[in-house]
Amino acid sequence: MHHVVTRPTPPFTALDGRAEVHQVPVWQDNLVWLLVCTGTGETAVVDGPEAGPVLDYCAAHDLRLTTVLNTHTHFDHIGINRDLAQRDLLGGLRVVGPARVAKDVPGLTEAVDDGDAVRVGVLEGRVLLTEGHLDGHVSYLFGDVLFCGDTLFGAGCGYLFDGPPAKMYRSLTRLAALPPETRVCCAHEYTQDNLRFAWSVEPDNAALAGRIRDAWQRRALGHSTVPSTIALERATNPFLRGDVDTLRQRVAAALPGVAIGDDEALFAATRALKDRKDYKQLSDADLPL
Repeated sequence: MHHVVTRPTPPFTALDGRAEVHQVPVWQDNLVWLLVCTGTGETAVVDGPEAGPVLDYCAAHDLRLTTVLNTHTHFDHIGINRDLAQRDLLGGLRVVGPARVAKDVPGLTEAVDDGDAVRVGVLEGRVLLTEGHLDGHVSYLFGDVLFCGDTLFGAGCGYLFDGPPAKMYRSLTRLAALPPETRVCCAHEYTQDNLRFAWSVEPDNAALAGRIRDAWQRRALGHSTVPSTIALERATNPFLRGDVDTLRQRVAAALPGVAIGDDEALFAATRALKDRKDYKQLSDADLPL
């Protein structure tokens, strides 16, 4: 299976050099993240559909895998747990995952919930409950690095499989309140599709136009568009921009009867409009490229 990203984001440092973050493309569009404690060499993998590419990457870069951090229980996020178990490797690892769905996390050794601390070597992160995509979904925040699974994407958000919309709205609002420099390490390369929808509801956004041009240039070269930042998401992500008149008017025009004065209702309508997929009729010629 060919991945849409052929030139992954290079490793970057965080937490004043105490952490290093690596991106590993897996399957067609999954983005697996490795968090390395540079002081101890301990490495945590965040989600993933399978173990092979991660193990190969760790071997090639002399990384010592000690921990699995699971955000939620979709097959392409806990598949790595099952694969590691089949290889008789999961038993030697620490598996951290959402307490609210603990029975569905293969090999779970440490159940966590909102506000809990989680350690990788000497690094300490914080667990955020970010439901809406799936019940029990959590995100992990280590300094200015956010591993948010399928809650917040580049210019988008996850499907509301469990919902309800109010839960996802609260989760996104919480993430949007993080410091603007926070890097958003989401689990899929969906940014171009999300930007096409964003342009359909806010075509007068200059920051969005710039992000579209940048994303198309990156993807043409095989680069990943993530991590983004909370600042960039606030400026361009339609699911964080319910206070913008243009977006409100366009969503209301497409879905008559929407209470555009109700932020949660507007979010639900915006998600429903994306799910309807009208925006896919926009060609590249309709974008500010």
